[in-house]
Amino acid sequence: MVFRGITIILLLALNSVAQAQSIQPTTGKVRVETMAEGLKTPWSFGFLPSGGVLITERGGKLRRLDTNGILHSVSGAPKVQAKGQGGLLDVLVPRDFRKTRQVFLTYSKKQRGGAGTAVARAVLSSDGNRLRDLRTIFEMSPGSSGGRHFGSRLVEARDGTLFVTIGERGDRPSAQDLNRHNGSIIRISKNGGVPSDNPFVGQPGARPEIWSYGHRNPQGAALDANGRLWAVEHGAKGGDEINRIRKAANFGWPVISYGLHYSGQKIGEGARKQGMQQPAYYWDPSIAPSGMVIYSGKLWPAWKGHFFVGSLKFDYISRLSGSSLREVEKIKSARTKRVRDVREASDGSIWFLSEDRGALYRMSPSR
Repeated sequence: MVFRGITIILLLALNSVAQAQSIQPTTGKVRVETMAEGLKTPWSFGFLPSGGVLITERGGKLRRLDTNGILHSVSGAPKVQAKGQGGLLDVLVPRDFRKTRQVFLTYSKKQRGGAGTAVARAVLSSDGNRLRDLRTIFEMSPGSSGGRHFGSRLVEARDGTLFVTIGERGDRPSAQDLNRHNGSIIRISKNGGVPSDNPFVGQPGARPEIWSYGHRNPQGAALDANGRLWAVEHGAKGGDEINRIRKAANFGWPVISYGLHYSGQKIGEGARKQGMQQPAYYWDPSIAPSGMVIYSGKLWPAWKGHFFVGSLKFDYISRLSGSSLREVEKIKSARTKRVRDVREASDGSIWFLSEDRGALYRMSPSR
């Protein structure tokens, strides 16, 4: 059964970066502030320990928001294949940033045969305005034509390894082929190496970076309080999913799905098959999910452990909770136009990017 949430209308001020307004969701008043405007197709953001924020723009630019609310251009980003859904995508500021000043980026890299999801590592200068020592530490193989389904979310695991989501690039059968990175979540070290405990290390005909497979286009991923990885991915016509990611697990695409092809035809063999994972939750109709955070409860204790997922199609943030996960609220306003990313700051506030409005927003309790 698909649950439909309660719509919360957020009446927000629109005319000033400095202006904010309290709104009244079910947990009490919430203050929403505009932190940055004028972004061009923003895709992701990451918090710097100094209080600044790195923001990617899909066209290939990396921006930095300083603590005074001023946007700066950061030079030295990788050259991207900005085609279709491709470009400069996720950014990760790892836990050891203060020591290393390293940041990680995902992007669509030009390859023989087309383009593929790649991961780059670089060092951010002390003034925050340039990247140096840029190095591509991973790129999917083989390359694929077309501009769809790059996946591209980055998550740092508790052991310091990196999870990277990769879409099947529009080539559905490839998601079941362990000899290709398409439609998988991979796990690599911070230098691009393969951890020895990855599930397919040493298996003939399998890419050793693969952690799980059978994914369509996972564009959101996060760790829960226990360090377990979750991902949210696009279905076709219906069947967007939240999945608890498990080592070596097959999540079924394109053999099973709760959706249909855009033509209206049945996908694969139905919704279930032995040996393939069931989603923790699915949407029908599709909401086109994007970034996701699993909330700590720091500022809103009632929201501890709740999932917040952006919707690109219906312009809202979905809040989900429960031991059997279900959508309990839709946070919707003029500012939630194509929510591309959702993150929690160190103080417990919830920030989100609106792709269509080209803006970054902050939600915090209203005092």
